[in-house]
Amino acid sequence: MFEDLPRETLLKIIDVYAKAWQAMDGAYFLALEEKYGMDVAIEMDKAAWKIFSPIEARRIMREFGITPDGGLEALEEALKYRVYARLNKQSAKRVDDKTLVFTMHECRVQTARNRKGLPDFPCKPVGTIEYEEFAKTIDPRIKCRCLFCPPDEHPDDAYCSWEFTLEE
Repeated sequence: MFEDLPRETLLKIIDVYAKAWQAMDGAYFLALEEKYGMDVAIEMDKAAWKIFSPIEARRIMREFGITPDGGLEALEEALKYRVYARLNKQSAKRVDDKTLVFTMHECRVQTARNRKGLPDFPCKPVGTIEYEEFAKTIDPRIKCRCLFCPPDEHPDDAYCSWEFTLEE
């Protein structure tokens, strides 16, 4: 069915699937929070991302021909293909040959919360696991450091930012 669809339709399908995935992730989290409270929901979310992030990284590497242990170049390429990449406005900037800074300028989850008058979701503990696991699956020499992520204060033009360093 998909082989004959026009490009615009295929892009729309990608968006629908990415939004559905994110809605399921959110529904799962909200169900946990409702039954067990925020602390348990965050712990479960961390556990889920610890499992999911390496799976996603390995699939991206396989499907897009990204070389394992390919350093920051491989990570920068892989970040473009994450399941939520089409939903969020993000950027990656090389600071030097050993440092990459990835920034999430618009986050669909945080934007929705802000529209509803809710405070930012405190996703730093989850994001730390998510980005550390994703990066080390791409290349175990890559170390991750959070520059800012809610509940941290953040600039108006970004929700979170992560520094990746290649250690030899």
